[in-house]
Amino acid sequence: MILEIAAQARSSLRVLQTGYRNDSWLGRLGFYVVLGLTLLVSLFPFYVMLVTSLTPDAAIYSEDPSLLPGAVTLSQYTVLFGSETFAFTAYFSNSAIVATVTASFSLVVGVVGAYSFTRLEFPGTGLVRRGVVVVYMLSAITVIVPLFQLITALGLVDTRLSLFITYTVSTLPLTLYMLWNYFESLPVEIEEAALLDGYSRVETIFRVVVPLSLPVLVAAFLFAFKIAWNEYIFASVFLKSQAKLTLPIGIEQMNANFQNVWGQIMAASFLTTLPIIIMFLYLEQYMVEGLTAGAVEG
Repeated sequence: MILEIAAQARSSLRVLQTGYRNDSWLGRLGFYVVLGLTLLVSLFPFYVMLVTSLTPDAAIYSEDPSLLPGAVTLSQYTVLFGSETFAFTAYFSNSAIVATVTASFSLVVGVVGAYSFTRLEFPGTGLVRRGVVVVYMLSAITVIVPLFQLITALGLVDTRLSLFITYTVSTLPLTLYMLWNYFESLPVEIEEAALLDGYSRVETIFRVVVPLSLPVLVAAFLFAFKIAWNEYIFASVFLKSQAKLTLPIGIEQMNANFQNVWGQIMAASFLTTLPIIIMFLYLEQYMVEGLTAGAVEG
């Protein structure tokens, strides 16, 4: 499903570049109208979030609100970073550490696991692969109870390690699914040549397969990072100490514990989305190539 959506998106971008969808002007007009509505629905929430974060409190709570920015101020960001009751920088650091470690570990395990699915024969290969797809389809709420029992039994409640474990459970199936579809499209002859040159199987993976798979590796890392960065349910269950909270939990607590702080909430939300936006924009080419990689055989 993900690969089909990515292929359609790539086709739409190609259509946008060539200007060809239908020979009639009506067909092209319809295409651009739909594209404009899609962009409006997608970007309008971010626009409101940014404008609200730059608006003084008096204008935010006025009886005649406006979507156009009036007076612009950075006071919301000043209060956010200078607050002693809301440790934004600590929450940001916690989220960055957890998301980076989770995405990196998920990628390393995913490379080895996906390679074993596509190149090694062992009993139950098909069953394991189907199991990965089933786990990928499960919602986080369906596994929260057994994971909580496991984390409690290990004595890892209120630790970052509890998030590393649970976030890996959430991100690894997606990583495996993306990587094994790409590895299946790689010519086996390249790996056989490396083995004949004296490379071990592990050396073949990391010195031959990994360099050839850079686009899909970047895409897998980005999606794993995004999942861990935005995750709320597991962090709300396993974390108790204020100093260890991640950004989604911290922002939710700001909304629950303080009144009339929508400016700070929007500022924190905008800064929370900023790293993901920058990463996706900077690595967009790799992301699109990684999503469509392996979708077509040949």
